[in-house]
Amino acid sequence: MSHDILPPSEGEPLIAPSSTEHELYEDVVAACKSVYDPEIPTNIYDLGLIYTIAISDENDVDVKMSLTAPGCPVAGEMPGWVASAIEPLPGVRFVNVELVWEPQWGMEMMSDEARLEMGFM
Repeated sequence: MSHDILPPSEGEPLIAPSSTEHELYEDVVAACKSVYDPEIPTNIYDLGLIYTIAISDENDVDVKMSLTAPGCPVAGEMPGWVASAIEPLPGVRFVNVELVWEPQWGMEMMSDEARLEMGFM
């Protein structure tokens, strides 16, 4: 058996890192926090639904997000809500929001604030 080929998940993070050092990062996070899941009274960022915020040197913003469940009634609309929240930010050139299902969202992805707000702490 050859050990040259590693499984794709080995050594690669399940969630790509965000551009936390980019000057627009905090503004993009704040824009994401303005979007709420209509079924849960908590913003999607604190729910842990925003997996990655990648911002290029040209200020293109690429967001990878998930939903609490694939059958979420607003599945088709929520990426548009996120894009609409980010697009008006000064300096943003282009926004792409992609819905991903891997890794599957779980309650452990919620911030402490969200857990407290929802009575899980």
